[in-house]
Amino acid sequence: MRLRFLGTGTSFGIPVIGCDCAVCTSNDPKNQRQRHGLALESDGNVLLVDTPPELRMQLLREGISHVDAVFISHLHADHLHGLDDLRIFSVRGGPLPLFVAEEHVEELTTRFRYIFDESVQPPPGTSAPDIDLSSFKAGDEVSIAGFALQPIAFPHGNVRSYGFRMGKLGVIVDAASLPAEAYERLLGVEVLVINALWRGKGHPTHFNVERAVEAIQSLGVRRAYLTHLTHRVEYHDLLSGLPDGIEPAYDGLVVDID
Repeated sequence: MRLRFLGTGTSFGIPVIGCDCAVCTSNDPKNQRQRHGLALESDGNVLLVDTPPELRMQLLREGISHVDAVFISHLHADHLHGLDDLRIFSVRGGPLPLFVAEEHVEELTTRFRYIFDESVQPPPGTSAPDIDLSSFKAGDEVSIAGFALQPIAFPHGNVRSYGFRMGKLGVIVDAASLPAEAYERLLGVEVLVINALWRGKGHPTHFNVERAVEAIQSLGVRRAYLTHLTHRVEYHDLLSGLPDGIEPAYDGLVVDID
């Protein structure tokens, strides 16, 4: 299986509009971070994790020409508002399976009524994304386009964000803590993706680097990748200060997982 980082930034992206800090003005592509998204690839199938606002550009950059299904972690704009870019896949291949937590279905279908309300039809000669919506609950075993996922709920402010376990891979998209149930479900993973905004000051809805490292080490993970990074961390500076086996992800990074 192959894990591909489509974007590794936070909701502002990097460079941040109007910012002239060293990271935002860096020419190093590893410091240029679009909004967060992942692609999982196995046996010719492609599963997207989230649909960030830059999704079209990310798929073009990575040469991804087809998608088999989508997993939405939560409904914050930086993880969802590229949803209309799925339209090309449903135009070519029919309804595209999309999975979201049951607790998020009502808001998703209300916010994107033009996609999910059958009474709203596009004008003749135009189209909207054709989405086959399925829901799950925390603890469910979910089969998505040949990928077997165990969704895991994490508190994320006043909502819950969903990561997952897939065999030896664990993904924590947006979280600030590792609840006991999530810890138990992730024990034994060998590769972990985890959000980590910056060093130092804590944050109410996201791990900082120090707390992410603590979570990684508590799970005994062999390889870990920090993502959802802000412009307060420079790639090479962050890399040099991390323990062995932990590194910052960057846009376009590809990780092969046995």
